[in-house]
Amino acid sequence: MDKKIAIANQKGGVGKTTTAVNLAACLAEAGKRVLLIDTDPQGNATSGMGIEKEGLENTVYEMIIGEASAKQCIMETQQKNLYILPSSVNLAGAEIELLDESIKNKEYVLRDQLDYVMDDYDYILIDCPPSLNILTINAMTTATGILVPIQCEFYALEGLSQLIYTISLVQERLNPNLKVDGVVFTMHDTRTNLSAQVVDTVKQNLTENIFETMIPRNVRLAEAPSYGLPINLYDPRSAGAESYRSLAMEITAQEG
Repeated sequence: MDKKIAIANQKGGVGKTTTAVNLAACLAEAGKRVLLIDTDPQGNATSGMGIEKEGLENTVYEMIIGEASAKQCIMETQQKNLYILPSSVNLAGAEIELLDESIKNKEYVLRDQLDYVMDDYDYILIDCPPSLNILTINAMTTATGILVPIQCEFYALEGLSQLIYTISLVQERLNPNLKVDGVVFTMHDTRTNLSAQVVDTVKQNLTENIFETMIPRNVRLAEAPSYGLPINLYDPRSAGAESYRSLAMEITAQEG
Protein backbone atom coordinates (compact mmCIF):
# COMPACT_ATOMS: atom_id res chain seq x y z
CA MET A 1 0.00 0.00 0.00
CA ASP A 2 1.24 3.45 -0.89
CA LYS A 3 -0.67 5.92 1.27
CA LYS A 4 0.79 9.37 1.81
CA ILE A 5 -1.30 11.93 3.70
CA ALA A 6 -0.50 15.65 3.94
CA ILE A 7 -2.09 17.27 6.97
CA ALA A 8 -2.65 20.83 5.85
CA ASN A 9 -4.40 24.07 6.73
CA GLN A 10 -2.70 27.42 6.28
CA LYS A 11 -4.62 28.72 9.30
CA GLY A 12 -2.55 28.28 12.46
CA GLY A 13 -3.82 26.88 15.74
CA VAL A 14 -6.25 24.37 14.26
CA GLY A 15 -4.66 21.25 15.73
CA LYS A 16 -2.69 20.32 12.62
CA THR A 17 0.47 19.12 14.38
CA THR A 18 -1.56 17.54 17.19
CA THR A 19 -3.42 15.57 14.54
CA ALA A 20 -0.26 14.61 12.64
CA VAL A 21 1.53 13.34 15.76
CA ASN A 22 -1.37 11.50 17.34
CA LEU A 23 -2.87 10.05 14.17
CA ALA A 24 0.59 8.73 13.23
CA ALA A 25 1.00 7.20 16.70
CA CYS A 26 -2.44 5.57 16.65
CA LEU A 27 -1.89 4.12 13.16
CA ALA A 28 1.41 2.69 14.43
CA GLU A 29 -0.30 1.38 17.56
CA ALA A 30 -2.72 -0.46 15.23
CA GLY A 31 0.24 -2.28 13.67
CA LYS A 32 0.91 -0.07 10.64
CA ARG A 33 4.44 1.00 9.79
CA VAL A 34 4.29 4.78 9.79
CA LEU A 35 6.66 7.59 8.84
CA LEU A 36 5.87 11.07 10.17
CA ILE A 37 7.52 13.90 8.22
CA ASP A 38 7.85 17.30 9.87
CA THR A 39 7.97 19.98 7.16
CA ASP A 40 7.28 22.87 9.53
CA PRO A 41 10.41 24.90 10.44
CA GLN A 42 8.96 25.33 13.94
CA GLY A 43 9.53 21.60 14.40
CA ASN A 44 6.61 21.04 16.77
CA ALA A 45 5.94 17.52 15.52
CA THR A 46 9.60 16.72 16.15
CA SER A 47 9.59 18.00 19.73
CA GLY A 48 6.14 16.46 20.24
CA MET A 49 7.78 13.09 19.69
CA GLY A 50 10.37 13.83 22.36
CA ILE A 51 13.22 14.62 19.97
CA GLU A 52 15.56 17.49 20.80
CA LYS A 53 15.70 19.63 17.65
CA GLU A 54 18.89 21.48 18.50
CA GLY A 55 21.98 19.61 17.41
CA LEU A 56 20.30 17.24 14.96
CA GLU A 57 22.71 16.56 12.12
CA ASN A 58 20.26 15.24 9.56
CA THR A 59 16.78 16.69 9.15
CA VAL A 60 14.28 17.42 6.38
CA TYR A 61 16.39 20.47 5.54
CA GLU A 62 19.56 18.45 4.85
CA MET A 63 17.49 16.02 2.78
CA ILE A 64 15.87 18.75 0.68
CA ILE A 65 19.17 20.45 -0.14
CA GLY A 66 20.78 17.12 -0.97
CA GLU A 67 23.27 16.87 1.90
CA ALA A 68 21.68 13.69 3.31
CA SER A 69 19.42 10.90 2.09
CA ALA A 70 15.98 10.19 3.52
CA LYS A 71 17.31 7.03 5.21
CA GLN A 72 20.07 9.03 6.89
CA CYS A 73 17.50 11.47 8.31
CA ILE A 74 14.80 9.08 9.55
CA MET A 75 14.79 8.37 13.30
CA GLU A 76 13.00 5.90 15.54
CA THR A 77 10.46 7.17 18.09
CA GLN A 78 9.24 5.85 21.43
CA GLN A 79 6.19 4.40 19.67
CA LYS A 80 6.72 0.99 18.08
CA ASN A 81 6.32 1.04 14.27
CA LEU A 82 6.54 4.85 14.17
CA TYR A 83 9.47 6.71 12.61
CA ILE A 84 10.04 10.42 12.11
CA LEU A 85 11.85 12.57 9.59
CA PRO A 86 12.57 15.53 11.88
CA SER A 87 12.65 19.25 11.23
CA SER A 88 14.77 22.09 12.54
CA VAL A 89 14.76 25.88 12.30
CA ASN A 90 17.12 25.56 9.32
CA LEU A 91 14.16 24.45 7.23
CA ALA A 92 13.04 28.08 7.05
CA GLY A 93 16.04 28.62 4.77
CA ALA A 94 15.02 25.80 2.46
CA GLU A 95 12.00 27.74 1.28
CA ILE A 96 14.25 30.55 0.05
CA GLU A 97 16.71 28.12 -1.52
CA LEU A 98 13.90 26.30 -3.36
CA LEU A 99 12.90 29.58 -4.99
CA ASP A 100 16.24 29.59 -6.82
CA GLU A 101 15.35 29.46 -10.52
CA SER A 102 18.27 27.13 -11.22
CA ILE A 103 16.61 24.33 -9.23
CA LYS A 104 14.61 22.10 -11.56
CA ASN A 105 11.39 20.41 -10.41
CA LYS A 106 11.47 22.37 -7.16
CA GLU A 107 7.86 21.31 -6.48
CA TYR A 108 8.92 17.63 -6.42
CA VAL A 109 12.07 17.68 -4.29
CA LEU A 110 10.39 16.01 -1.29
CA ARG A 111 8.68 13.38 -3.44
CA ASP A 112 11.87 12.49 -5.29
CA GLN A 113 13.86 12.07 -2.06
CA LEU A 114 11.16 9.90 -0.49
CA ASP A 115 10.99 7.57 -3.51
CA TYR A 116 13.83 5.58 -1.93
CA VAL A 117 11.92 4.80 1.29
CA MET A 118 8.25 4.72 0.18
CA ASP A 119 8.02 0.93 0.24
CA ASP A 120 9.21 0.74 3.85
CA TYR A 121 5.96 2.17 5.25
CA ASP A 122 2.22 1.58 5.16
CA TYR A 123 1.50 5.25 5.83
CA ILE A 124 3.50 8.43 5.41
CA LEU A 125 2.04 11.46 7.20
CA ILE A 126 3.34 14.94 6.39
CA ASP A 127 2.82 17.77 8.89
CA CYS A 128 2.69 20.93 6.77
CA PRO A 129 3.63 24.47 7.82
CA PRO A 130 0.75 26.90 8.51
CA SER A 131 1.09 28.63 5.14
CA LEU A 132 0.69 27.84 1.45
CA ASN A 133 4.38 28.00 0.57
CA ILE A 134 6.77 25.87 -1.49
CA LEU A 135 7.15 23.38 1.38
CA THR A 136 3.38 22.85 1.48
CA ILE A 137 3.33 22.47 -2.31
CA ASN A 138 6.07 19.83 -1.99
CA ALA A 139 3.94 18.00 0.56
CA MET A 140 0.96 18.08 -1.81
CA THR A 141 2.94 16.78 -4.79
CA THR A 142 4.19 13.93 -2.59
CA ALA A 143 0.82 13.05 -1.04
CA THR A 144 -1.95 10.84 -2.33
CA GLY A 145 -4.44 12.47 0.03
CA ILE A 146 -4.95 15.56 2.17
CA LEU A 147 -6.49 15.66 5.62
CA VAL A 148 -7.72 19.11 6.68
CA PRO A 149 -8.15 19.81 10.41
CA ILE A 150 -10.72 22.53 11.18
CA GLN A 151 -11.06 24.07 14.62
CA CYS A 152 -14.61 24.38 15.97
CA GLU A 153 -14.55 28.16 16.26
CA PHE A 154 -16.10 31.18 14.58
CA TYR A 155 -13.47 31.68 11.87
CA ALA A 156 -13.31 28.00 10.91
CA LEU A 157 -14.09 28.60 7.23
CA GLU A 158 -11.73 31.55 6.91
CA GLY A 159 -9.05 30.70 4.40
CA LEU A 160 -10.49 27.28 3.69
CA SER A 161 -11.61 28.31 0.20
CA GLN A 162 -8.03 29.37 -0.60
CA LEU A 163 -6.74 25.99 0.60
CA ILE A 164 -9.30 24.12 -1.53
CA TYR A 165 -8.36 26.32 -4.53
CA THR A 166 -4.65 25.57 -4.00
CA ILE A 167 -5.38 21.85 -3.80
CA SER A 168 -7.33 22.04 -7.07
CA LEU A 169 -4.42 23.83 -8.77
CA VAL A 170 -1.99 21.17 -7.55
CA GLN A 171 -4.34 18.45 -8.81
CA GLU A 172 -4.59 20.16 -12.19
CA ARG A 173 -0.95 21.06 -12.75
CA LEU A 174 1.33 18.99 -10.50
CA ASN A 175 -0.31 15.91 -8.96
CA PRO A 176 -3.44 14.54 -10.66
CA ASN A 177 -3.56 11.65 -8.15
CA LEU A 178 -4.08 13.97 -5.18
CA LYS A 179 -7.46 13.90 -3.45
CA VAL A 180 -8.96 15.32 -0.28
CA ASP A 181 -9.32 12.41 2.15
CA GLY A 182 -11.50 14.54 4.38
CA VAL A 183 -11.99 17.25 6.97
CA VAL A 184 -11.67 16.52 10.69
CA PHE A 185 -13.11 18.80 13.37
CA THR A 186 -10.74 19.59 16.24
CA MET A 187 -11.16 21.24 19.66
CA HIS A 188 -14.81 20.21 19.64
CA ASP A 189 -16.71 21.12 22.81
CA THR A 190 -20.06 19.37 23.22
CA ARG A 191 -21.02 21.86 25.95
CA THR A 192 -21.17 24.84 23.59
CA ASN A 193 -23.64 25.76 20.89
CA LEU A 194 -20.78 27.30 18.89
CA SER A 195 -19.15 23.93 18.15
CA ALA A 196 -22.45 22.54 16.86
CA GLN A 197 -23.04 25.66 14.75
CA VAL A 198 -19.55 25.48 13.22
CA VAL A 199 -20.01 21.80 12.35
CA ASP A 200 -23.38 22.53 10.70
CA THR A 201 -21.99 25.51 8.77
CA VAL A 202 -19.00 23.58 7.44
CA LYS A 203 -21.20 20.65 6.42
CA GLN A 204 -23.45 23.03 4.49
CA ASN A 205 -20.54 24.68 2.69
CA LEU A 206 -18.21 21.78 1.91
CA THR A 207 -18.60 19.03 -0.62
CA GLU A 208 -15.51 17.20 0.70
CA ASN A 209 -15.75 14.17 2.96
CA ILE A 210 -16.10 14.99 6.66
CA PHE A 211 -14.84 12.40 9.14
CA GLU A 212 -17.32 11.21 11.75
CA THR A 213 -14.68 11.40 14.47
CA MET A 214 -14.44 14.77 16.18
CA ILE A 215 -11.38 15.58 18.27
CA PRO A 216 -12.49 17.01 21.63
CA ARG A 217 -11.00 19.77 23.71
CA ASN A 218 -8.99 17.65 26.12
CA VAL A 219 -6.55 18.71 28.82
CA ARG A 220 -4.46 15.55 28.49
CA LEU A 221 -4.17 16.11 24.73
CA ALA A 222 -2.84 19.61 25.40
CA GLU A 223 -0.36 18.36 28.02
CA ALA A 224 1.15 15.50 26.01
CA PRO A 225 3.53 17.56 23.78
CA SER A 226 5.29 19.07 26.80
CA TYR A 227 6.23 15.51 27.80
CA GLY A 228 7.38 14.64 24.28
CA LEU A 229 4.78 11.89 23.94
CA PRO A 230 1.83 11.18 21.67
CA ILE A 231 -1.45 10.95 23.54
CA ASN A 232 -1.72 7.15 23.29
CA LEU A 233 1.51 6.84 25.30
CA TYR A 234 0.92 9.80 27.62
CA ASP A 235 -2.64 8.89 28.65
CA PRO A 236 -3.93 5.91 26.65
CA ARG A 237 -7.39 6.02 28.27
CA SER A 238 -8.05 9.70 27.73
CA ALA A 239 -10.79 11.04 25.47
CA GLY A 240 -8.08 12.46 23.20
CA ALA A 241 -6.42 9.06 22.76
CA GLU A 242 -9.74 7.36 22.03
CA SER A 243 -10.68 9.99 19.46
CA TYR A 244 -7.42 9.64 17.53
CA ARG A 245 -7.74 5.85 17.60
CA SER A 246 -11.20 6.31 16.10
CA LEU A 247 -9.82 8.63 13.39
CA ALA A 248 -7.06 6.10 12.63
CA MET A 249 -9.77 3.44 12.14
CA GLU A 250 -11.63 5.71 9.72
CA ILE A 251 -8.41 6.35 7.77
CA THR A 252 -7.62 2.65 7.45
CA ALA A 253 -11.25 1.90 6.51
CA GLN A 254 -10.88 4.25 3.52
CA GLU A 255 -8.29 1.85 2.15
CA GLY A 256 -10.60 -1.12 2.55
